[in-house]
Amino acid sequence: MPDRGGGPTGPRIRVGRPSRRVRTLLMTLGVLAVLGMVFTMFAGFWTDWLWYRSVNYSSVFTTTLWTKIGLFFVFGLLMALAVGFNVWLAHRMRPPLSAMSMEQQNLDRYRMGIAPYKKWLLLGITALVGLIAGASASSQWRTWLMWVNGVSFGRKDPQFKLDVSFYAFDLPWYRFLLGFGFAATILALIAAALTHYLYGGLRITSPGARATAAATGHLSVLLGVFVALKAVAYWLDRYGLAVKSSDFKATDSWTGLRYVDANAYLPAKTILFCIAVICALLFFATLWRRTWQLPVIGFGLMVLSAILIGGLYPAIVQKFQVQPNEQAKEAPYVEKNLKATREAYGIDDSKVTDYPGTSQTEDKTQLRDDVTDTASIRIMDPNIVSPTFQQLQQIRNYYAFPTNLDVDRYPIDGQEQDTVIGLRELNLNGIPKRNWINDHFRYTHGYGVVAAEGTSVDSGGRPDFIESDLPSKGELPEYEQRLYYGERTTTYSIVGGPQKEIDYSDDSGEKTYSYQGDSGVNLENPINRAAYAVAFSEPQILYSGAIGEGSRILYNRTPKERVEAIAPWLTIDGDAYPAVVDGRIQWIVDAYTTTNGYPYASRTTLGDTTADSLTATNDQRAVVAQQNQVNYIRNSVKATVDAYSGEVKLYQWDTQDPVLKTWMKAFPDTVQPKTEISSALMAHLRYPQDLFKVQRELLTRYHVKDATTFLSGSEVWEVPDDPTNRTGDAVPPYYLSMKMPDQQEQTFSLTTTFTPNGRDNLSAFMAVNADPGTEDYGKIRVLKLPTSTTAAGPKQVQSQFNSEQDIAESIRLLRGGDSEVEYGNLLAVPLDGGLLYVEPVYVRGGGLKYPLLRKVLVTYGGQTAFEDTLDQALAKVFGGEGTTTEPPGEDEGTGEEEGTTPPPTSDNPTVQEALNDAQKAFEAGQEALKKNDWEAYGKAQKDLEDALRKAEEAQSAEGGGGAGGGESGPGPDASPSS
Repeated sequence: MPDRGGGPTGPRIRVGRPSRRVRTLLMTLGVLAVLGMVFTMFAGFWTDWLWYRSVNYSSVFTTTLWTKIGLFFVFGLLMALAVGFNVWLAHRMRPPLSAMSMEQQNLDRYRMGIAPYKKWLLLGITALVGLIAGASASSQWRTWLMWVNGVSFGRKDPQFKLDVSFYAFDLPWYRFLLGFGFAATILALIAAALTHYLYGGLRITSPGARATAAATGHLSVLLGVFVALKAVAYWLDRYGLAVKSSDFKATDSWTGLRYVDANAYLPAKTILFCIAVICALLFFATLWRRTWQLPVIGFGLMVLSAILIGGLYPAIVQKFQVQPNEQAKEAPYVEKNLKATREAYGIDDSKVTDYPGTSQTEDKTQLRDDVTDTASIRIMDPNIVSPTFQQLQQIRNYYAFPTNLDVDRYPIDGQEQDTVIGLRELNLNGIPKRNWINDHFRYTHGYGVVAAEGTSVDSGGRPDFIESDLPSKGELPEYEQRLYYGERTTTYSIVGGPQKEIDYSDDSGEKTYSYQGDSGVNLENPINRAAYAVAFSEPQILYSGAIGEGSRILYNRTPKERVEAIAPWLTIDGDAYPAVVDGRIQWIVDAYTTTNGYPYASRTTLGDTTADSLTATNDQRAVVAQQNQVNYIRNSVKATVDAYSGEVKLYQWDTQDPVLKTWMKAFPDTVQPKTEISSALMAHLRYPQDLFKVQRELLTRYHVKDATTFLSGSEVWEVPDDPTNRTGDAVPPYYLSMKMPDQQEQTFSLTTTFTPNGRDNLSAFMAVNADPGTEDYGKIRVLKLPTSTTAAGPKQVQSQFNSEQDIAESIRLLRGGDSEVEYGNLLAVPLDGGLLYVEPVYVRGGGLKYPLLRKVLVTYGGQTAFEDTLDQALAKVFGGEGTTTEPPGEDEGTGEEEGTTPPPTSDNPTVQEALNDAQKAFEAGQEALKKNDWEAYGKAQKDLEDALRKAEEAQSAEGGGGAGGGESGPGPDASPSS
């Protein structure tokens, strides 16, 4: 063969090639890498499937999976076909090649370069756009399922007379289809134009016609499709006005049509729709006319019309028609917004009642008994006393209580009472020696319920426990105490196999246990072990000898996490709470259905409206929202999670909610009917906090029903900041058994207060019946105070407490040494036309550093008391004595470590004898403290109290005044931390 290279001849130098062994090794490594990637993807899929099957909700997994796959392939294929067909069509319409110009000569090189790869290039481009479009479409699985399963709301919007379901279920899907159509058309247009240019159908610098007739017709049709889609967009925009958000000075977030929308934007959209249809027809007509003159003119007119009719004209209407007479113009639309918003958030039946704000009874002593009848005032703050539970009931370092405890109701002595409850959950950080076996095999569960009365404390200011110790015992009926699922259980455990678990420890030593439930996924199968080793990035799962017959892996163990995974269409309340039900510990989780498409209903941001001073310091209490911006919400589902077995049950709570009915059609047999809720479970259900917080935020503006008042803004309220801390966040709502003025008896309620916009005095008090066992469960009652009344709001009450000279001095003494004062929940209770405020005051003192109740602040009708107990404070306030405080003894301010003084001496023999007894009791108490003997300490405190009372009575009889009443010595309330 002749040498065609043109270069010099000579000996050839071989470029070194890898040996066969190296090539084989590289190929093997490549195959292994691919297999590894495939198995990693498989492991994620397989472990998800195993988990859903283990909780008996595999239908949720399969329905979601097949919906995503279907959308992926359908819309991915449609996009690929749209782009690929137009590229193929443009190539087929290419003119005969003629490299007459420099432009065509340059393009010829590109054409020749891609000629051998045309088919592969076309397949690659279409596959890429198909994959992107399919992935985008698969994320719309919720939109698809709501559209295909949507049920009627039975309510129509006031403008277009369409059922609300059109806006909630249909319109979002139509908008997705429209967006997909625009994307497909634009990509097809770009691909076709590039192909025409590459093959000479379009020319930029060449002489002669800029486009061939075939290219002109092809691109005109695509432009016509684009303009036709724009016409559809204009038509849908008409309905979109009913759910459009806009700024409006009467409200932060306005949704629905206003005057300018109904009288300018709506006709403008209709006119633009007609213009777009005509413009699209002109583009289609180029198939016959072969000229772009008329379509381009039409398109220019459409753009000009969009600017003038769609932008300038509404601005003129707003400026010259609405602003000069805004209230009259906007009032009809405001009324529609008021009605729709109240319906969408379930506040349309809220009852607003005028309330004087000041007491109607002159002789306040008559009201003392009314307090007990009106409310069971909870002085045990669940957000303060968790460290006290921890110190007194932790028992072992590997147990812990949540930062915020919960309030529930339990029968005590035959009468239902508010109870503060917490679970002794597993705390891995407290394990003596951290390693893989201890973390995941030996320390696997918490143990037992700890509960205390909400309305009382013991003599030392500690919680009055009704269920305590380890194992827990007390007033609650017998129940399974092991806690494998809880709020603090965020890692996996492997149970039931050869490795025994630590159950609990007592005086006889550690007790072991092996999980007996069927929760979790079986790890006997080597494929399962390999999959979890990959999914959890823990290779020891694959070969550890601690895993064997009966081993099961437990994960996704927090209640909210489990409910969210099983019902991914629900929004989860931030506070899951435990209850003992039928011999089991059940986590109760409130869940919501929401939508962003309720016409005329103003939107709210769940993350903002559900935030308060508790969520600011504990992110575990944050709502788990599927969509953050909503304008419709219902507490449609009550869910339970068994703390031992992890079993999840969903119960239909709102039987009328069309959104829940839609999801129940999409996921049949996942939600049980309301009738399946047992009476034992019903006794512990309550009105959810996050829904209440959303409703109270809306009621700051939507408590008025008159459009004129709403527009004036004169009745706008705000949720006050929490005065008991410095976060600057909203005061949380409080659970409390109480009765409103129109109620005959106390009911478990959720309460809050309102202040006027920009001021600190009280404007309203709000309560909702939170007890499902009553007929008017969910009934919202609002007591509205006259604007002329200057009743103190929470911040003013707290300031009043802090500014009272005697109280301030007592607080200063309580803070002596290294002690800290913590204010508990500031509870408000309507009483005889006025508001009774009660606030427990806790002290952390000495070396133990956990809070004990030391004082109670009470104010009513200008009278304030700061006493050791609630009864004493109420007696002072309603005895008409006003502010009556006595400086606390040094024990209350500093504690033993700061040098507690013994009782003083006296010349009176009886008094001296009593003080000597007090000294002995005091010393016995201090000795008991050193031994952590709480029983002996309690007896010593009682003896001390009796001795000091005896001394006081003797000295009073002598006429010499009190012996201190426990104020000059350690006092009956002395405690190890004070």
